[in-house]
Amino acid sequence: MKSAENSLAKKRFNLSKWLNIIGPLLGLVFVFALFSAIGPESFRSSRNIETILRQTAIVGTAALGMTLVIISAGIDLSVGSVIALSTVVIALLLNLGLNPFLCALAGILAGALCGFVNGVLITLLKVVPFIVTLGTLLIVRGVAKGLANEQKVDAPMSWLNNLLSALKPSERWMIVSPGVWLMILLAIMVWLLLTYTRLGRYIFAIGSNENTARVSGVPTDRVKLIVYTLGSFFAGLSGLMQFSRLTVGDPTVAVGLELDVIAAVVIGGGSLSGGEGSVLGSLVGALIMTTIRSGCSQMGFPNWVQEIVTGAIIIIAVALDRLRRRRIS
Repeated sequence: MKSAENSLAKKRFNLSKWLNIIGPLLGLVFVFALFSAIGPESFRSSRNIETILRQTAIVGTAALGMTLVIISAGIDLSVGSVIALSTVVIALLLNLGLNPFLCALAGILAGALCGFVNGVLITLLKVVPFIVTLGTLLIVRGVAKGLANEQKVDAPMSWLNNLLSALKPSERWMIVSPGVWLMILLAIMVWLLLTYTRLGRYIFAIGSNENTARVSGVPTDRVKLIVYTLGSFFAGLSGLMQFSRLTVGDPTVAVGLELDVIAAVVIGGGSLSGGEGSVLGSLVGALIMTTIRSGCSQMGFPNWVQEIVTGAIIIIAVALDRLRRRRIS
C-alpha cells in the first residue's frame, strides 16, 4: 500500500515537472500565434522576431540570476537599480578612455558587489530578502544618480554598442545579435550549474526546506551569499546589454524592471515558495512578456493596456503555481 502511494506521488511529481517545462512553451506558441492571427503582418516578420529576441536579452539575462534566487526561496527587488548602476559605471569609465572590455567588466562587477552586499545583509542580519532588497533598491538607485550627477552620461562609441544593435546586411550570418548569443551561452552555463554541480543541488535543497538543508550539512548562509552575488552579477550583465541598447549611462533606466524579471521566472514555472524553477522556463517567460508587449505595440494599444495584460498574466501564473502545489500535496 505504501509502495503504491509512493509510486503515485512520484508520478504526480514527474507530471508537475513536465508541466513546468511544456506549459510555458505552449503559452509562448499560443501568444505568438494569437498576435500573428489578429495583428499586422509586420508582427511575424523576421525583422520583428529579431527585435523581440534583442529586447528579451535584457530581461532574460537578468532572469537567469533571478532564477537562482527564486529557486532558493529568495527575492531580489534591486535588479532594476543594479542595471542602472551598471550602465552608469560603464559610461563613466569609457569617458576616462579605458579599454571597453575593462569598462564592461567593471560595470558587471559593480552589479555583483551589490548582490554581495544583499547576501551579507540577509545572512548576517537575518532580515527577510524582501525588506533588504527593497532598501538596496533605493540605495543603489541613489548611488547611480549620484555618480551620474542626476543626468544621463554620454559615452564614446565602442564595440559595446554593437552587442544588441540590429544586424547589418553583412552580419546576417550571425542570425541574431551577439547579445542574444551571449544570453544563450549564459543560460547553458546556469543550466549546467543547477543540474550537475553541488552548488546547484544546495540551491534546490535550501529552496525546498532550508531547515532540513541546514541539518543535512548544507552551508546555507554561504550558498545564499553566492546566490545573491550571482543574481546581481547577471543583473550587471543585463546592465551591459541595456547600455548597448541605449548607448548612454542612464541612472533612471530600468525602473520597475525587477518586476518583469521576477514575472519571467514565475511565468516560466518558478515558484515564489522556492525549490522550483528552470533556465528554459525563465527564458520562455521573458519571451512571452516581450512578445505580448511587441504585439500590443504593433496593434496600437496604449502602454496602460500592456501593463494590465502583463499584470493579469503574473497573477494567473502565480495562481496556477499555487493550484499545482495543492494538488501535489
